[in-house]
Amino acid sequence: MSTLREPATTSGATPVERADTSPEALERLAERVAITAAYYDESGEFPWAGIQAVHDAGVLRLGIGERFGGQRVSHVEIANVLQALGGADASVALITAQTIAQHAAQDRTGFWPEDLYRTVVEQSLTQPVVLNAVRAEPEWGAPARGGLPATTVTRTESGWVLSGRKAYATASEGLTYHLVWAVDHGAGPDATPRVAHAVVPADAPGIEIVRTWDHLGLRASSTHDVVYRDVEIPLENFRGVDPAAVPDDANGHVSTAVSFIALYVGVARAAGRFFTQFASERVPTSLGRPIATLERIQSVAGEVEAQLLQAEAVLGSVARQADSGEPVDAGLVLASKLLVTRSAIAAVQAAVAAIGNPALTRHNPLERHLRDVLCSRVHPPQDDAALLRLGRRALGVTSTTTSPGASR
Repeated sequence: MSTLREPATTSGATPVERADTSPEALERLAERVAITAAYYDESGEFPWAGIQAVHDAGVLRLGIGERFGGQRVSHVEIANVLQALGGADASVALITAQTIAQHAAQDRTGFWPEDLYRTVVEQSLTQPVVLNAVRAEPEWGAPARGGLPATTVTRTESGWVLSGRKAYATASEGLTYHLVWAVDHGAGPDATPRVAHAVVPADAPGIEIVRTWDHLGLRASSTHDVVYRDVEIPLENFRGVDPAAVPDDANGHVSTAVSFIALYVGVARAAGRFFTQFASERVPTSLGRPIATLERIQSVAGEVEAQLLQAEAVLGSVARQADSGEPVDAGLVLASKLLVTRSAIAAVQAAVAAIGNPALTRHNPLERHLRDVLCSRVHPPQDDAALLRLGRRALGVTSTTTSPGASR
């Protein structure tokens, strides 16, 4: 259990019960989530049962700020939660991470209309509330690569009208609210574009989920396209700013890095557990004893463990620095995702190569872990962008050009 102090809630805020994130509680939660992981991976459906389990455990409410009745949560605690969920069902872990991130973002920046957000918190006490920032677009790619979105909001007498198409909208079919990155071009030739997340209820007329996600991994993440056709939202649900004035949310970058790398460390650790169990139980007739007694398998087990220890060490270092209250070095944040991704993938691939055909058999979870861990590469910062920024920093070089790269 966390030992962080209990919050002083603001007047009218309903206290949000703290989730039990002890190792024992997380193990129980992971066991419950894992029960349906293979089913949802095969069907590609939204993982309702897993998300319900996360909600029932109170974990889906982590990140709600103290002034809204929540409790302060550490990066180490978030890392522990997402490692446990990642090893159980990576899609559920990703959806959970995105929801926690949006609660934390509201606590830092307050971009929601406050009355609406209080309603969201109240709603989350009785049912799963799933949130995510919907930002990427089919042509534009991801905001991390720069530029303005094609998705627009247009001022009306009563509020705004939102129009556009988004891609890679994780949790699309299960979202309670879409936080849609959009631009207001204003009126007149001298108008300055203004950007922000538009807060859009999932049941608003004009929203269409287009089931485009047929992916190698994270198959249950519901990362489909979403089309917004003249979706009306209240005036207070979009608070645009000049693109040049969008703040660099350093704390948000650190929290996102910790969340994403933690869930993939969880995936890799689960793969490692399967490998050791398989090696201990596999007794070929020609050998007459478990393959775990072979030096080759022991060496592979050592390689897997070394990669996992390295990934966990980097993750722990970033999380603890973030909790120290001191600024976390931007280079460490960039490098952490790169290094943890490489270690997690290397660990799983080593296990797969050593086991052979059984590792790629559908009824064994290792092949799912392999597919899921490979998805770690697409989360920003992608390797090319991270290495470019790290290299320029090391060389003391700056550039005003935008480097080419994959959109997501």
